[in-house]
Amino acid sequence: MHHDAIRPLMRGDLDRVRFLVEANAMFPPEMLDDMTAPFFGGADDQRWLVLDDGQVDAVCYFVSEAMADRVWNLLLIAVDPARHGEGLGSALMAAVERELAAQDIRLLLVDTSGTEAFARTRRFYEQLGYRREAVIRDYWATGDDKVTFAKPLA
Repeated sequence: MHHDAIRPLMRGDLDRVRFLVEANAMFPPEMLDDMTAPFFGGADDQRWLVLDDGQVDAVCYFVSEAMADRVWNLLLIAVDPARHGEGLGSALMAAVERELAAQDIRLLLVDTSGTEAFARTRRFYEQLGYRREAVIRDYWATGDDKVTFAKPLA
């Protein structure tokens, strides 16, 4: 996979990104327009990247933590379920880390669910060198903990 297949989100990608969000049961896809509006408006405190090797098969969204010194938070990463296990998510994460490290960002955070359904997701972050830093019990819903991972970038 070529790094040039990873690029910023474009408006024309939104239908495909809606599919990725829905296929991975991330959040209601109708939220996407409001989520991307600041990015398309030129906001510098958030980024959207896609992996496009013929079609958009992966997307990620990460934002600056306003109250912290050079800390960003990955809020979304989604890969076409038909392509899970092919390294697309790892390639996208590597691109995020490179981009942020080049801007002297110190730390990247990732929050995910503590449920069994997200066990593979948690292993993914651990395999990429993220440390499990915190668990907030019953955060997303009763019985669904928030698990926070972190990786130093600088």
